Amino acid sequence: MRIVRATEKFSTELKEFMCAAVQRRRDDDGFLGSRGGKSRNAMDLDSDAGNRLVCVTGGVSYLGRAIVKRLLVHGYSVRIVVDCPEEEEKVREMEADAETSSFSNRISSVVCRLTEAESLVKAFDGCAGVFHTTAFVDPAGISGYSKSMAELEAKVSENVVEACTRTGSVRKCVFTSSILACAWQDNSFHNLDHSVINEESWSDEQLCIDNKLWYALGKLKAEKTAWRIAETEGLKLATICPALITGPDFFHRNSTSTLAYLKGAKEMYSNGLLATIDVNRLAKAHVCLWEGLGNKTAFGRYVCFDTILSKDGAEKLAKDIGVQIEKICGSNVNANADEEAYSPNLQISDKKLLDLMSRTLRSCYHES
Repeated sequence: MRIVRATEKFSTELKEFMCAAVQRRRDDDGFLGSRGGKSRNAMDLDSDAGNRLVCVTGGVSYLGRAIVKRLLVHGYSVRIVVDCPEEEEKVREMEADAETSSFSNRISSVVCRLTEAESLVKAFDGCAGVFHTTAFVDPAGISGYSKSMAELEAKVSENVVEACTRTGSVRKCVFTSSILACAWQDNSFHNLDHSVINEESWSDEQLCIDNKLWYALGKLKAEKTAWRIAETEGLKLATICPALITGPDFFHRNSTSTLAYLKGAKEMYSNGLLATIDVNRLAKAHVCLWEGLGNKTAFGRYVCFDTILSKDGAEKLAKDIGVQIEKICGSNVNANADEEAYSPNLQISDKKLLDLMSRTLRSCYHES
């Protein structure tokens, strides 16, 4: 758990503002500020820096909205992919929202079918890159996410990343995966030794299938597909694997994904893997990865979480989503009453992401 005192929070927000200002100044100066001739690499760098238009899939979702707002604050223009009139209406709501209305001239939408690669190429055209945040839900599924949704998510991942490689303006992609693509390993839950789940960890596909963990399966297959294509085609890609996304009114606004994520919650809790991440901090991490891809400080996968849930945290989560605590903790609800006696077998590490965000903040603060 990361607790920030009021004065530290103000200092952090001030530094973030300065960081965004420095980034905008870099773009205005073309990064290099040189009046003379430039190498080909320098020209490429300037071209990448000068294009402040990015595309966000799922931009009207709970996470997508937070990412769009963060991008706008950092000076980007955002094109949101929508696939129905209802989503277009949500974009108009964002343009009128008090927090984003001052940036409404930098928000646009494009109608696109994520299941059609050609449609995606057209949607991405002119953008410097893509934030792929879309997850799929099925009202007919047991918990809003069925096996067919897992297959669809993998297919859409293939289309999105392939479209990135085929769109001349697109240089990089930040891809939202999940800790569930890392944590479900066949031997981990039976290992008495302490183990660490981090960016090098991958869930076991057969274990997900056997236990009907469709949301975990979808995230796993989608991310692996993205990496396969990116590595083959040379696309700059960073994937972020967040814990359960929480924040203001999170369950009402993101109920299906929340319930799908929590299938298997009892096992995750008992092994110290049930964690949460605030939606706004997650959005900051996405933008940090994007800018890190541009200056080559970001690469590969990143785990992202705020808090590993104790019994008190699990009780609050159960209350927030309206279920009995046993649905989250199982029989551990009583056994873990003494928190000091609670010693799970596994640990989660987000050190790689914390290091990146710390370096980015120090760099921007120094140059300001």
